[in-house]
Amino acid sequence: MHQKKRLPSKKAKVTVRDVASRAGVGESTVSRIMRNKGPVAEETRARVMEAVQETGYVPNRIAGSLASLDSRLIGVIVPSLSNIVFPEVLQGVNAALKGTDYQPVISITDYDKDVEENTVRGLLSWKPAVILIAGFDHTRATTRMLEESGVRVVEMMDIDSTPIDIAVGMSHRGAGYETGRHLIQKGYQRFGYVGHDWKADRRARLRYEGLSDALREAGLGIMAHAIDDRPSSIGLGKELTAKLCSLPGQADVVIYSNDDMAVGGVFHCLEAGIKIPDEMAIFGFNGLDIGRALPLPLSTVRSNRFMIGKISIEKAFESDERGKEPVRIDTGFEIFEGATA
Repeated sequence: MHQKKRLPSKKAKVTVRDVASRAGVGESTVSRIMRNKGPVAEETRARVMEAVQETGYVPNRIAGSLASLDSRLIGVIVPSLSNIVFPEVLQGVNAALKGTDYQPVISITDYDKDVEENTVRGLLSWKPAVILIAGFDHTRATTRMLEESGVRVVEMMDIDSTPIDIAVGMSHRGAGYETGRHLIQKGYQRFGYVGHDWKADRRARLRYEGLSDALREAGLGIMAHAIDDRPSSIGLGKELTAKLCSLPGQADVVIYSNDDMAVGGVFHCLEAGIKIPDEMAIFGFNGLDIGRALPLPLSTVRSNRFMIGKISIEKAFESDERGKEPVRIDTGFEIFEGATA
């Protein structure tokens, strides 16, 4: 005699928790998909909808309207908008949020860690859905706030340290190292360096260290430096190139902390009658449009800035909870040969 299957009690309604458990995602992910709020990977959406169909889940719109009072803000904290680097990151953020009702709140720190700390404190008081922040160089209080906040945190631009939650970017030490190898292979022997404020821009320092490692392996070194604690600019690059050229010995190639500084170096050479690259080669970093628009396109390293912004949002919304281990996403870089080195 077959035993009849027991029908579920009318009180045993299928809940969000049941669907989340079946789909292997967080409850808030299920809620977001059911409300069509925020970016969600298609594979995750399909898995949740399959669980919804299998369980017969029907969302409670009244309860959902109360639950939906959570923040729709995305905190985005960057150090500068003085050149195209971070605006391109923001374009990637905007592309990933298109079609959702999430709104980025953008804050500028001017490379000041105390300003960053106050900004993080203010943003967290609004309970943002996600915090995107440039780099790893925070005050102890900032790090603690982000660790304890429970929100998804993406540290953008750099993957050379261990992130709080997610890191999306490139290895700046690796970019410096590959720059050195590239220039050595092209036959350069006498290296100079022109740079801006290392204390504020940790990533520029990492590139310098990677460059130095590559030169050391080849039995070479940097013979002349011109470094200033002011922020990078074309004007500063021009000024420091003049200073470098006045030092004893003549570098046959000069590496710059970024493209702004390198373009300033090009302007000095044009003014001083120094032939590029025959008398002095110039190499930058970032792959900015202004470098490609020069009569001799700037030799440089291109970073995938749009991709960094877009992937940062996508990874932050893949799951509502942090994983057991921090995640690093390498967006890579490429050397652009150009014509100045």
